[in-house]
Amino acid sequence: MSYRNPDDHGYYGEFGGAFIPEMLYPNVKELQENYLTIIESEEFQSEYQDLLKNYVGRATPLYFSKNLSNKYNTRIYLKREDLNHTGAHKINNALGQVLLAKRLGKTRIIAETGAGQHGVATATACALLGMECIVYMGEIDIQRQAPNVARMKMLGAQVIAATSGSKTLKDAVNEALRDWINHPVTTHYVIGSVVGPHPFPDLVARFQSIISKEIREQLLEQTGRKNPDYVIACVGGGSNAAGTFYHFVDEKEVKIIAAEAGGYGIDSGKSAATTFLGTSGVLHGSKSLVMQTEDGQVIEPHSISAGLDYPGIGPFHAHLFKEKRAEFFSINDDEALKAAFELTRLEGIIPALESSHALAVLDQKKFTENDIVVICLSGRGDKDMETYLKHIGNE
Repeated sequence: MSYRNPDDHGYYGEFGGAFIPEMLYPNVKELQENYLTIIESEEFQSEYQDLLKNYVGRATPLYFSKNLSNKYNTRIYLKREDLNHTGAHKINNALGQVLLAKRLGKTRIIAETGAGQHGVATATACALLGMECIVYMGEIDIQRQAPNVARMKMLGAQVIAATSGSKTLKDAVNEALRDWINHPVTTHYVIGSVVGPHPFPDLVARFQSIISKEIREQLLEQTGRKNPDYVIACVGGGSNAAGTFYHFVDEKEVKIIAAEAGGYGIDSGKSAATTFLGTSGVLHGSKSLVMQTEDGQVIEPHSISAGLDYPGIGPFHAHLFKEKRAEFFSINDDEALKAAFELTRLEGIIPALESSHALAVLDQKKFTENDIVVICLSGRGDKDMETYLKHIGNE
């Protein structure tokens, strides 16, 4: 089995599957039976690729970061997903899934969001394609991501607060799943990451795989090589990372690095570093690594980044971790902030806090001067300005 695609039952090694309530079985079964036929059809790809090019603005640049390369004495390239329409990689998947939903005859779209970028992307796709849109978002995330909430509302989406639990991403997913159970016929749930029941991890990874496809083409054009020595991306659920790793996981010479949110530190009780703290369990419809107590109660995660405070990880990434195909780093809040200010002042690029976790690996991993290191800059930092402003002068 290839690392990048699950088996017929949706498993990547021991992780994956579809653990769902009976009410959702028809919806998930419909997706499982139709998603590959639809998204691989010439008609679908023609419309999707046209939108990626002329609406989203792809291909995004692969930028040689000269000043950052000089500082770390290696060759660093940034995959500029922050330059997509809506400001992050999330639009790649949102557009694809809304197009898929239309072909399945759905009229209503629901989504969950943490940092707000997936919510904005889904609301954008729904506005473009004429679909009703409801976005679930944790009450705390609504407060700390106010600009994205405003954008969603302007785009015509209804934003509903999740007020249970930690009032963040996990709880938004719970509320979205409840909605889907109550509206099974008309509604498609646009999951924003490589999590959830099969086929969502594979579906999202396929839509995001445009990232690594372009990296290979652009790297070949710029360096004469299609494979870098390293690819680095941040991982919460893991959609930008899945897209960044997708075309490289079966290339043995490419080393893969994933940066998780360490929060206040692995041993602090305030972290989201799932591969360091998690055990095998079921969360939101699939078997993966989950931060949980001995009796299976989910441990509330923490990260300064609203998009990374998820108590699990996608089964694709759990498999890469278990098989030691990828190296995982835990990046603390302060380390992510430091990396964000460093990129901003060296290159004039303000990254999202999520992306800053990937950038922070440069301080923890030693590279040679001949290495080609590609880092996915998954989103821009507009949404995090309030957090950044609180720390200016402290970095």
